[in-house]
Amino acid sequence: MPLSPAPVNKVDVLIIGAGPAGLMAANALVHAGVTVRIVDKKVVPVTVGHADGIHPRTIEILQSYGLGERLQREGTRFDRAAFYNPSPNGGIKRTQRTEAIFAPTARYPFLVTRHQGGIEALFRDSMASKDVFVQRPVVATSIELSDSRSDLESPDAYPVKITLKHLDSEDGDEEVVHAKFAIGSDAGAHSWTRKALNIGVEGDQTTSIWGVVDIVPDTDFPDIRNWTFIHSNQGTLMNIPREGDLIRFYIQLSSDTDFVNRETGRVDLTKASPDRIMEAAAKIMQPYRVVRVGNVEWWTVYIIGQRVAQTFSVKDRVFIAGDACHTHSPKAGQGMNASMCDTHNLAWKLSYVLRGWASMSLLKTYESERLKYAQDLINFDKKWSKMFSDKPQSEDNLEGVSHEEFLGMLASQSGFLSGIGIRYEPSTVVNNKHQACASKLIVGERMTPRDFVYAANVNPVNLHDVLPSDMRFKILVFAGDIKVEASMKRLHALGENMGTSNSFLWRFGQGAYEKVFDMLCICATKKDDMDFTDVPKFFRSHWSKVLLDDTDMYGRSGGGAYEAYGISREEGAIVVVRPDGYVGVVAPFDHVDDINQYFASFMLEAPEA
Repeated sequence: MPLSPAPVNKVDVLIIGAGPAGLMAANALVHAGVTVRIVDKKVVPVTVGHADGIHPRTIEILQSYGLGERLQREGTRFDRAAFYNPSPNGGIKRTQRTEAIFAPTARYPFLVTRHQGGIEALFRDSMASKDVFVQRPVVATSIELSDSRSDLESPDAYPVKITLKHLDSEDGDEEVVHAKFAIGSDAGAHSWTRKALNIGVEGDQTTSIWGVVDIVPDTDFPDIRNWTFIHSNQGTLMNIPREGDLIRFYIQLSSDTDFVNRETGRVDLTKASPDRIMEAAAKIMQPYRVVRVGNVEWWTVYIIGQRVAQTFSVKDRVFIAGDACHTHSPKAGQGMNASMCDTHNLAWKLSYVLRGWASMSLLKTYESERLKYAQDLINFDKKWSKMFSDKPQSEDNLEGVSHEEFLGMLASQSGFLSGIGIRYEPSTVVNNKHQACASKLIVGERMTPRDFVYAANVNPVNLHDVLPSDMRFKILVFAGDIKVEASMKRLHALGENMGTSNSFLWRFGQGAYEKVFDMLCICATKKDDMDFTDVPKFFRSHWSKVLLDDTDMYGRSGGGAYEAYGISREEGAIVVVRPDGYVGVVAPFDHVDDINQYFASFMLEAPEA
């Protein structure tokens, strides 16, 4: 009998790979109402090991999706770093303790560790509330992209054809999926999607070999629960505190070990073992003692490779994200963070195009923003990895890496490491023409958090908690002190201007602008000098939309935001925050036309009924 044809299905977005990048995208899109399928070749999800460090900006992002509190509850927070160098008497000695990461504007100025499986579970559980689940074990076997210009330019077309093979069926049943868009976030450096699309990578592999082991230690090392950097004459080690009593060691292994197959250049795990890794750790940490208690939870050996894909998209229909488009060493904890931030950037743009709210050109900003970031990440990682791998400075090696150099690298790159200093260059979605009206609130960087109070009840609230990742642009109207007649007059005039049919709110608001824009009014008036009802009705669709830059009733939080943002209390400013939390444009009250033009550069007007 002839074989039955493979079933054919359609979907808005097909995601290949259910790691952190794929799950971030799936969760964001699912909650935006997009039809999503996500597949993975693994029979079961990751449960231990792999990536584990979450930096301050990523914690903010997870919090914006309602996942941050669980992360902090299940993970391990650490605030302090310790540094060890060779001791003149042999072994190592502590040279300094500092804050773990220098992130002065971070809402969460610390790091949290949680194994990759725990991070992935946050997203899977959130998606489950919408009855969306990872389909496994499923692999993609072919991908085709239409050459039809009309198909590629229409967001309603399904130009991506992917054949899926279901590995859990006896015959390996195949299925054909037609998708409007696809995301490849699979298998990291060996991404099937990237290879199937013939996307090249630039970069190379180093000769630096590292071992990683997750254990419960028995040790007299005093900084075992701190983020610790050890440079010794026996090698380099980084210690990461983990959940419960677990710790993770990253350990530099000698390049003359037999862990590497000289013919393939790849690690031969059959010749490695956690015992050999621990032997290296014990030598590096002398005179301190360290042995493991019980079994090893997870371990691996790897060679550092630093590569970035030449492009992150094909015809703006198939995108790659995470390790599929950039690989680097894990010691700065950027891998999982960078991967999730990739698709956090992409998800809102896909959602806007699929809803018919934005033109296809918006999708080009994914590559322009994230490819530059990835290139900067690789350049940073090359310096960082070399500093880790090089011998430390000592009496016998004066040219080695000094403690001051290492600490200086951490300090100078803190904005990059923490994620809070990442800046997107000017583009259709980043316009810094009026930067001066909010001089300390950098257009292209994420909106910095501050504590405010609600005008209605003086309860404190962090600004980030009223800027959730709900796919809406946030329009923040810094009104100044509305008890000053000139400020109130200016606010009324702004309301009249924004209320016209030519305003972006109505041109791009899809018939009910609250679907696309969320507007808040932030006054510099003292809490006892006004009622929230004093604000013009246009700027207070709900009592919670009026905030004050003042302290709470107990003087414990709030106040000083206008100064921190570089906004005049007399002139005020309009701040537009993108759905991913980055400042897109700022403007004075009398330049609403520039905000109109900002949105007109990528948004589509709603069709007339």
